Amino acid sequence: MIENNEIPELFVVGAGPGDIELMTIKGYKILQQANVILYDNLANKELLDIAREDCEKIYVGKQPYGAYTPQETIHEMIKHYAFTKGKVVRLKGGDPFIFGRGFEEILYAREQGIKTHFVPGISSMQASGFDDIPLTHRNISESIWVVTGTKKDGTLSADLRLAMQSNATVVIYMGMKQLEAIANTYREADKGLTPASIIQHASLPIQKSVKGLVQDLPEMAASAQLTYPAIIIIGAVVNLSNKD
Repeated sequence: MIENNEIPELFVVGAGPGDIELMTIKGYKILQQANVILYDNLANKELLDIAREDCEKIYVGKQPYGAYTPQETIHEMIKHYAFTKGKVVRLKGGDPFIFGRGFEEILYAREQGIKTHFVPGISSMQASGFDDIPLTHRNISESIWVVTGTKKDGTLSADLRLAMQSNATVVIYMGMKQLEAIANTYREADKGLTPASIIQHASLPIQKSVKGLVQDLPEMAASAQLTYPAIIIIGAVVNLSNKD
């Protein structure tokens, strides 16, 4: 039973790509009102300072390829805290509806009779501009394919082969363990010379990146010592940068 007479509510909030100033004003205001914040690994921890001192802050992150909080456990925590504390904020890196499983949590909450709200966030792919890479550019790329590098079964998405058939910019999330597979897929289609970039920690002071050819993705990552969290951008837009 909620002690403060608040109704059970879940706010699924996008924390943005990393820089706390890229959080939306709406998200900022909701953090100030939260009674409980369940936050992800990719959400900047400095955002927790926005919340009230009496707000309970609980880490439910998922380290890439490492320790993680099972999704079922997160669901149960959403239910428990919504019905005991009231306003629960599920703070997720980037945008919760872009490979963030945010809608799964909203659907679960609704099944439990919990009122739900969604606050979008700036996705990490949109931070490519900090590395001088526009996702679209007139006469170069008129569309974007956004693909997951790792499906639930651990394999590379077959959509990548479809994306390669166009001149679209291809953005791959969660693809750092699939660099060899991605490179081979492009080589087999005689597209190995397509420009490519890897950007790690986009928008943060520790951002690192490398540019080259898609056929050389594994070597590029190794030479620049890049790992996750990172996005992979493939397409002619990579070469538009005026930076060295």
